[in-house]
Amino acid sequence: QVQLVESGGGLVQPGGSLRLSCAASESIPRFYTAGWYRQSPEKERELVAEFTSSRTTNYADSVKGRFTISRDAGKSTLYLRMTNLEPEDTAVYSCRVEGPGFVAWGRGTQVTVSS
Repeated sequence: QVQLVESGGGLVQPGGSLRLSCAASESIPRFYTAGWYRQSPEKERELVAEFTSSRTTNYADSVKGRFTISRDAGKSTLYLRMTNLEPEDTAVYSCRVEGPGFVAWGRGTQVTVSS
């Protein structure tokens, strides 16, 4: 089963930017669903952005126009570019991959937006 490791989180001021990375132990076929979720102590885990199995993208309404999901040509790394960050974006961000018969999660990376 694919292993996922996130990186790129940290402390950033409101209005700032970060790019998260999710390194997979193997190439992720494009027909797999791959995306980013986040969870904070005050909220349930929510979808942030994903590539669907039909090769479209979905974004949470709260991040549309600010966040961009992408992947490298080798399909083993997933990215989340986050701009114009807000305190409400503070959360642990985790990547998730779903394929035939399995779902894999990374451990997550903390993003804190604060002045």
